[in-house]
Amino acid sequence: MVSWGMKWSVATDMLELSNISNVPFEVQSILAGDTSRLPAFFRQTGLDGIELNLYEDWNPADFPSDWIHGVHLRFWPNWLDFWCGDRDALCREFGSDRAWQESFGRTREEWLVQWHHHIRQAVRTGAEYVVFHVSQARTSEIYSRQYAYSDEDVIQAVLSLVNEIMADLPEGCQLLYENLWWPGLTFCQPALAAKLLAGTHHQNTGFMLDTGHLMNTCLELQDEQEAADYVCRTIAGLGDLRERIYGMHLHCSLSGVFVRQMKRQYAGRIGKPLSWQETFAYIARTDQHRPFRTQAARQIVELVQPRYLVHEFIQESWADWLQKVRLQRAALGWYEESRCSG
Repeated sequence: MVSWGMKWSVATDMLELSNISNVPFEVQSILAGDTSRLPAFFRQTGLDGIELNLYEDWNPADFPSDWIHGVHLRFWPNWLDFWCGDRDALCREFGSDRAWQESFGRTREEWLVQWHHHIRQAVRTGAEYVVFHVSQARTSEIYSRQYAYSDEDVIQAVLSLVNEIMADLPEGCQLLYENLWWPGLTFCQPALAAKLLAGTHHQNTGFMLDTGHLMNTCLELQDEQEAADYVCRTIAGLGDLRERIYGMHLHCSLSGVFVRQMKRQYAGRIGKPLSWQETFAYIARTDQHRPFRTQAARQIVELVQPRYLVHEFIQESWADWLQKVRLQRAALGWYEESRCSG
């Protein structure tokens, strides 16, 4: 339970989390290979636990269930050509049949086997929710932002996929759809967000608002206050749907100058597929995952009233992670000493 250092209207049963993955490299770089350090991190930051990015199979000895409130499911950024059986596009993008088959398998059925196993691993953690990215982009499209598929194309395909794999998810576990700035769920078209929920067979479904991803849909934002105003206007525009936002990835991304420059440079050009290094470098500059430093963040949290507030960053080390969480909590006006024990 939280005792607020500054009085404002937010539910006191909200859980504060941060993100970490179970990829060995990240465990080594952030935790020096020792996940038993995490309770000390919770004490130093005042957090309630983690949202685990589940890439490897879950090992309860490394990440006990008591720490895990949510699981971020795996994400294949460019998957729709495979789902639609467009082998020519797959070969152009991946370079060979062998390359895309290493990612997905040879058939839909083989990929679905991966998904079913992954969902079962997420359920084993005891997480209260899982996060699913609703998005699609070829690497050859991301510089220019000229896409082969529309938002509606992606949402329709996501529904066909999700309704195949979520039979493994108990109704007690929430499925939260996350927005991105690529085609899919962006929150810029409320009717499509509504269609996504209405078409999902899993009844316990809602949204995970990613604030930085939403900021990336507007390239004119100059500072945190403009960004927070934009996020709040967009979410208010959802009407009653905003009540289905149960979680929030809170961070700031002000990359419009860079993205506009890249769009101008590549406008009207058919881009070549990017290497994973080029893709990662571009995404890192676009999707900045910086902590809020001003109280602008408070108006987003107060409007949305999330059940799960995830301080989501790209951490380089324990010290970097600690500093970012503390900076953002300070911007919100919350401090470790304001928390009640128990």
